[in-house]
Amino acid sequence: MKKADFNFDLPPELIAQAPLPQRSASRLLTLNVPTRTWQDRMFRDLPSLLRKGDLLVFNDTRVLPARLYGQKPSGGAVEILIERVTGAHEATVQLGVSKKPREGTVIILADGSHATVLGRDESFFRLRFESTQPLERLLSKLGEMPLPPYISRHADASDLERYQTVYAREPGAVAAPTAGLHFDEALLQQLRELGVNFGYVTLHVGAGTFQPVRSEDLAQHKMHREWLNVGAGLVEQIQRTRRAGGRVIAVGTTVVRALESATAKGELHPFAGETQIFIFPGYRITSIDALITNFHLPQSTLLMLVSALAGREFILNAYRHAVQARYRFFSYGDAMLILPQGLDGAR
Repeated sequence: MKKADFNFDLPPELIAQAPLPQRSASRLLTLNVPTRTWQDRMFRDLPSLLRKGDLLVFNDTRVLPARLYGQKPSGGAVEILIERVTGAHEATVQLGVSKKPREGTVIILADGSHATVLGRDESFFRLRFESTQPLERLLSKLGEMPLPPYISRHADASDLERYQTVYAREPGAVAAPTAGLHFDEALLQQLRELGVNFGYVTLHVGAGTFQPVRSEDLAQHKMHREWLNVGAGLVEQIQRTRRAGGRVIAVGTTVVRALESATAKGELHPFAGETQIFIFPGYRITSIDALITNFHLPQSTLLMLVSALAGREFILNAYRHAVQARYRFFSYGDAMLILPQGLDGAR
């Protein structure tokens, strides 16, 4: 299968540059996979599409203010985007700089502290932050929320709240699990009252999620690494849900990647560690019954994942409809609910 098989035309003005005033005011395109049909709904309609005993699985990672600015001793500007915190004072990063620095290069930060380049791993650099305070505290003081590259503005104070899910609790991500951005406390309470249950994984989304697929042949693509934790309590919740006839509904592709990474020989097990799982058509997703997800970039690994769940042609047709209907795309955009067994289906 080829990268070009996952292309679609997207007018730039449909790329959402800011969130709506209310989280749950987004639109929701509901896909019934068996009938190959869809409905234009609102995200606030979600309670009417779920039922008592369903289990929503969220990613509770918390986004770090992971973008920093500094300069080299020569005066050249440097932009630092944390990929992953690897120690109290060290991180793997992407560097925006006119000339790639050598090992030992010093970068001076805004508060006068500095970081030293330790080396390079493919497209990422390893930095040591020479500061008396831990890196996470330094980021909270100097860092900016790391909005995706397709948002053509700097982050502002509002993004500290809005580029973060309301249930985020485990710090470590440098990109938001954006399907969860549509949930506000009022909607979560409605779902609780309906009898929908909540479970959580942690997958720390890395900046590598925005890297393009460089190999035309998908079998040659190498995925970036991300750390995840699927706990024993969640595994038990999923098993109970399935035994009772409820549906397991992933909130975001990161949840799918976490659960599939924790599935061996068709069985879900507790797992904590790294994953490089790459899900594209031909792969059979077994850990979930439905998926809530945002709209994804053309030719991206996330578009390939949802195509594995619902079929490439159907997904691309739905995307074409979303473009014609003027849905808002990507991180601050609208959402889809994909139902592989149909609206009333159960496993």
